[in-house]
Parts: sequence; C-alpha cells; structure tokens
Amino acid sequence: QVRLVESGGGSVQTGGSLRLSCAASGYSFSSHSMAWFRQAPGKKREGVAAIGFDGRLIYADSVKGRFTISAGDVKNTLNLEMNGLKSEDTGMYYCAADESEIRWYGQGPPPERAYNHWGQGTQVTVSS
Repeated sequence: QVRLVESGGGSVQTGGSLRLSCAASGYSFSSHSMAWFRQAPGKKREGVAAIGFDGRLIYADSVKGRFTISAGDVKNTLNLEMNGLKSEDTGMYYCAADESEIRWYGQGPPPERAYNHWGQGTQVTVSS
C-alpha cells in the first residue's frame, strides 16, 4: 500500500525558514513524479513545486526565489526548503506522487489530477 508522509511543518515568524520532507513507501516513485501542494484556509489546493521529467525545477510564481525543491538523499523522498516565509505561505502542505511519468510542459507545477497518491499534510503557519 502506498503511503506518503510529510514532516517538517511548524510555526515560524515572517522571514523564517522551514524544511519539509516527504517519505514515500509502498512504491518506488521517481522524483519527477512527486510534487508539493498547499492549501490555505478557505482556498483551493495549489501546486507549489515539482521536479519536471526533463529535470527542470518547477515553481509557482508566488514561491519562486524563496522555495527550493529537491530529491532527498534517501530514495523515495522529496524535500522542500522554504526561506523568506510570508504570512500568505500559511497552510497545509501536501506531498503528491504518481506511478506514471508526468510529462508536463507548463510553467507552473502540474495540476492535482496528475497525481494519484497524497499524504495527510503538514501544517505551516507563518506569523508576524
């Protein structure tokens, strides 16, 4: 059974940093088929970052220059380094994965429908 477990969330002040990690089990996912999403209170879930099939790092415009996605040193893990956090970054952060190769050519991260597996999320709260 596939399981995705996020960790690293917490409460920080504006300008602070957090490092999120996602550990997958039950299937050997390519880092190119994993991504980070987030959902702020009262808003739709949105893509934050992904690693494209062509190796490019894909970010939502709102996090470019502040967040860095990377494949973990341990196989089947995905990290998200978040710096310069803002109050608008507050939300539940989810890891997503799919067994298939996601050939995405868009500017931002692939849409939710591209991913078949989701973690339970880790809360990030940024306050001033």
